[in-house]
Amino acid sequence: MSEPPIELQPSERLDDLLTHNLHIIQSPEVFSFSMDAVLLARFAHIPMRGRVLDLCSGNGVIPLLMSTRTNASIDAVELQPRLADMARRSIKLNGLQDRLTVHEGDLRTYHLSSGYGVYDAVTVNPPYMPAHTGDANVNSHYAIARHEIHCTLEDVVTACARLVKSGGKVAMVHRPTRLAEIITYMKQVKLEPKRIRFVHPYLGSEANMVLIEAMRDARPEVKILQPLIVYKENKQYHDELMEIYYGTANVGKKEVGE
Repeated sequence: MSEPPIELQPSERLDDLLTHNLHIIQSPEVFSFSMDAVLLARFAHIPMRGRVLDLCSGNGVIPLLMSTRTNASIDAVELQPRLADMARRSIKLNGLQDRLTVHEGDLRTYHLSSGYGVYDAVTVNPPYMPAHTGDANVNSHYAIARHEIHCTLEDVVTACARLVKSGGKVAMVHRPTRLAEIITYMKQVKLEPKRIRFVHPYLGSEANMVLIEAMRDARPEVKILQPLIVYKENKQYHDELMEIYYGTANVGKKEVGE
């Protein structure tokens, strides 16, 4: 007897992730994923086996994309019940329940149930803006995703350090204006930055994203990778972005900047 089809809520739609025939449930009523999540999923070093964790997981796009690159089990932690439910249904839709698991909860206390230092790699796409900055947003789903209402940047980095193994890696995407804070907080909890890559909308423009990966209990030595340029002058994606979004199945095995 076949399982019943995945039910969509009235505002929800199915979007194509453009790789490995994966699809994801999204809704305009909650915060949908954007380019930063896709880039982080390709940038992070992910072991072929072991345990991987994605914090601030939203509707689960990063675990879904990372599943194309590894046979490891992947856990996702999301605070908002509606997004956690959407992520679970997307995982079931794609038949990945045996490897991907969503935990509805607070990243600040997740270590109390998971244990310390149990993950080989951790990824996180956290809220970018402090709680008191930016325009007020009446939609609580958007506000929580964009602003540090339930966790600060320091909270995020501390959670990563608690959860990753010694020698394991933590990858984050954020705004370049907060890079100094990120590095400071990482070093305070023995996460040593190892790779940094800036993302620029156009050649010659300022960076609007930064990808950073650190290793737990490592020696100081950081590589600044070549910049990632998103658009050509004609507003078309550069070749690397085209490969990330629209390439063959093998693109899932590549890492951004390798």
